[in-house]
Amino acid sequence: MMLVEVKLHDIGEGMTEGEVLNYLVKKGDRVKIDQPLVEVQTDKMTAELPSPISGVVRDILIEEGTNVSVGTTLLIIDTEEMHLDFSDRPEKPLPKKRIIAAPHTRRIARELGVNIEQVIGTGPIGRVTDEDIYKFIRKAEVSSSTTEEETMVETRKESTSLPKINKEEIPFKGRRKQIAAKMVQSLYTIPHVTHFEEVDVTNLLSLKNELKNDGTNISVAAFFIKAIYLALKDYPIFNSVLDVEKERILLKNEYNIGIAVDTREGLIVPVIHHVEQKNITTIYQEMKDCIQKAQNNKLTKEDITGGTFTISNVGPLGGIGATPIINYPESALVSFHKTKKRPVVINDEIVVRSIMNLSMSFDHRVADGATAVAFTNRLVELLENPSKMILELQ
Repeated sequence: MMLVEVKLHDIGEGMTEGEVLNYLVKKGDRVKIDQPLVEVQTDKMTAELPSPISGVVRDILIEEGTNVSVGTTLLIIDTEEMHLDFSDRPEKPLPKKRIIAAPHTRRIARELGVNIEQVIGTGPIGRVTDEDIYKFIRKAEVSSSTTEEETMVETRKESTSLPKINKEEIPFKGRRKQIAAKMVQSLYTIPHVTHFEEVDVTNLLSLKNELKNDGTNISVAAFFIKAIYLALKDYPIFNSVLDVEKERILLKNEYNIGIAVDTREGLIVPVIHHVEQKNITTIYQEMKDCIQKAQNNKLTKEDITGGTFTISNVGPLGGIGATPIINYPESALVSFHKTKKRPVVINDEIVVRSIMNLSMSFDHRVADGATAVAFTNRLVELLENPSKMILELQ
């Protein structure tokens, strides 16, 4: 008999633990090599762990909903049992269809005793949403005298009353817990300094509208990313990582810009790699793809690793300023805030211009305030004069 342990391995940069969301097999199932066994949630992504070998699931050691450290054994596969005679065993039912649902939605279903496989998803590609769970419960309550209600009650372990939802309590685990740990690590490790600046984006918005009229729709965020790259070329100290143990600052020779994306499960930062090799149109398309994958929980390990600098475009949400937390171990982060029309003085005349605020947090160990001001001055110059960016398009 040969038993193989399936452990939680590092599936993301800086990962130390993950939450077991859902087992895709059960004890006694025969599995093939590379067959998905279990879904796990880290602070950055949801991923499936494949089987390293063909065999039979001998035991499942960790319950669903449990947070475990990297290296923990989740289940055991017996490779010898593949050669045993299974002819006397009753035929197993066909595997049920896979349910697409966010970790938070699965948690709600578990806490309410709902079999999520019975819920019809109304989200994209059949995804089960929180509201689908609540609708399922309401429908069951209305039709309590029907056979459908009896089936639901049996599925919910013959419970005759719905458990009460404590709306004052939010589970602190999964991605939210991982985000908190990374924020604390960044704040306690990096001496943050935040610099604020104003940008007149009137010309940039005009260029965007001109391109749109010509049939090319590009968001201003794509211009932000290009301008960040050009400014980093002039001030590479902010495209670096501090190696304290070896007493050195590593200047990165590639420009991989992370984009902070707000999702239902929490903040996540997909990365656009090698911005230095891409024009604004390509940057815009990759940015759209990254945001869509993040919101649909489809990001891969490659999508979220290798970042050298991060931006946060919170302008569409509102707010005139913030003190953003650096995405450790990077050295700086820039947030772009709300754009408002304001009266400004140009050539001794009062005119109305579109003014945007930005804030830059940087690691004071690797750079001083004067360097940060010079960096933002260069960034402002590029954003206020987008034609200069056009001249440097790849």
